[in-house]
Amino acid sequence: MWNSTAIQCFKDEAQAVLDLIPQLDADFDKAINIILDCKGKILITGVGKSGHIGAKIAATLSSTGTPSYYVNPLDLYHGDLGVIGSDDVVIAISNSGYTDELLRLVPSLHERNIPIIGMSGNPKSLLAQNSAAHLNIAVKREADPLNLAPTSSTTATLAMGDAIACCLVKARGFKDVDFAQFHPGGMLGKRLLTKASDVMHTKDLPVVSSATPLPDAVSIVSEGRLGICIAIDDGRITGIITDGDIRRAMQHSKADFFHLRVGDVMTRNPKTVPPAMKIADIDNILNKNKIHCVLVSDDDNHLLGVVDSFSTVI
Repeated sequence: MWNSTAIQCFKDEAQAVLDLIPQLDADFDKAINIILDCKGKILITGVGKSGHIGAKIAATLSSTGTPSYYVNPLDLYHGDLGVIGSDDVVIAISNSGYTDELLRLVPSLHERNIPIIGMSGNPKSLLAQNSAAHLNIAVKREADPLNLAPTSSTTATLAMGDAIACCLVKARGFKDVDFAQFHPGGMLGKRLLTKASDVMHTKDLPVVSSATPLPDAVSIVSEGRLGICIAIDDGRITGIITDGDIRRAMQHSKADFFHLRVGDVMTRNPKTVPPAMKIADIDNILNKNKIHCVLVSDDDNHLLGVVDSFSTVI
């Protein structure tokens, strides 16, 4: 019943974002350079819905390597201007470009030579005229049926903030590991910071020698939970047998199966990783080689543990 209204909303907001493309001009590059040259922090301010969007933009910038904070312009005007340092940059958001609470701050910021990056839907507004760089976030109409509620305009503003963040990530060479350090409690952070030694199996490992009769190895694989046997000779890893290797050996050797040794069918030089390897990298190894586990070893190829695909799921 309401699908058509929702679809139209999606279309209107998507179009509002696409309409930002021809509105990009030299001021966008200037804004990025101002932020890159900033020796302090980025203060983002706005009133009402613009303030809510500003808070989200600040969070995105902070999580991608640009220290940023949202500040309420009313608080700034009533004594909190001290939070803005001489090395900071202010991003002021106002759809009209004439929001009184923001404009009251402009003289103080100019007096202290603090750069203002304005974001508004009117490139001729007072905010635009008093900004070191102005980003045009104009939309043709709001997505709500009454063309009143901030919908398309807030979406466009948010997209502009994301575009700024993307440019800064690229300019600074920000990596996924850097992102993880700002998100240690999230899934990505855990995957990029957790090491093999943190999740590897170390108890009751299914260890045999290459001379072990293959039927004996079958029992060990069956009793274990990893689906493998690890061949250790003279204290070092020499091979690995999986349940798949055993099935193939039974199929091909038939009656001779009971005369085989582990060394006859094992995979020599199995995949090993150091204990400090991150599980995100181990996951890539598992997927690339289509295997379900890797062996953790030291520099002398001594077995330390096993990391399987279940261990990398966080």
